[in-house]
Amino acid sequence: MSDNSVAQGVGSAVETPRRGFAMMLLIVSSVGISFGGLVLRSMETADAWQINFYRSLSLIAAIAIILAYRYRAQAVQKVRGIGWPGLWAGALLSCAGISFLQAITNTTIANTLFTLGAIPFITALLAFVFLKESIRRATLITMVFAAAGIVIMVAEGIGTGSFYGNAMAFLTALGFAGFAVIVRRNRQVDMLPALMVSGIIITAVSAIVRWGELEISVHDILLCILWGGVMSGFGNAMFVAASRHLVAAELTLFMLLEFALGPLWVWLFINEVPGHWTILGGALVIFAVVLRALIELSQARGPKLRRGRPSPM
Repeated sequence: MSDNSVAQGVGSAVETPRRGFAMMLLIVSSVGISFGGLVLRSMETADAWQINFYRSLSLIAAIAIILAYRYRAQAVQKVRGIGWPGLWAGALLSCAGISFLQAITNTTIANTLFTLGAIPFITALLAFVFLKESIRRATLITMVFAAAGIVIMVAEGIGTGSFYGNAMAFLTALGFAGFAVIVRRNRQVDMLPALMVSGIIITAVSAIVRWGELEISVHDILLCILWGGVMSGFGNAMFVAASRHLVAAELTLFMLLEFALGPLWVWLFINEVPGHWTILGGALVIFAVVLRALIELSQARGPKLRRGRPSPM
């Protein structure tokens, strides 16, 4: 398939001039969110539902602040403007958020990461079916190499796990892929309020499940605020901003950095030493994704340089 034919995909963002910038946004977002594993390891007593409750409250507050700052008096109008697509996107993201913590607490981390490594491919399939979006050859090659890195990372630890945990990991992948496709399809609308919808749903479900048992230490609450309000809040805001310039599969490709960098932070700050295969696989993911972004930036810079050259006399 030639690059020209790929560029003709309906709804494709191939010709968007800010693709390189959008990729850098996603890299920053993924690096920030990758500290989630370190935050989780640092919790004192809070369980998955309690973490989800306070993390989601913090996410709601962060998105509300961003919307108020950007739109002032029109913030409420922007929230209403997401319509049914925004509600569906929020519901899918909340499903992914709840399922993720259920997965990592009910099956092996290796099983969870292996399943989540399929998110870009699931997203690509959904985007092709519903958006008619094709993928650049360079992006597809990057996806394959990054997926190989994830396989190398978790190869030694893949086991049967529990059926429930493995099912939750797969549900996480479906939920996030669906969220990415809806956000991409409605890129003309600021879908940032959909994150608030997700936070509200997760908060409500967590409160019901842990009603009367939501008291946790101040230490854990502060970590939840850091995770939800700062890391997830601003990280997902960058994701939504990047959705206007990249195809759906590319949006989820960069989140593989989160899986590659997560073990590194735990190693550096808690001295939880990763295995050799984890280091090798993570390095392959990082290399593939960063190289793809650098190539995009160089390609975008080339036409600008050519346009800026003085014409021969």
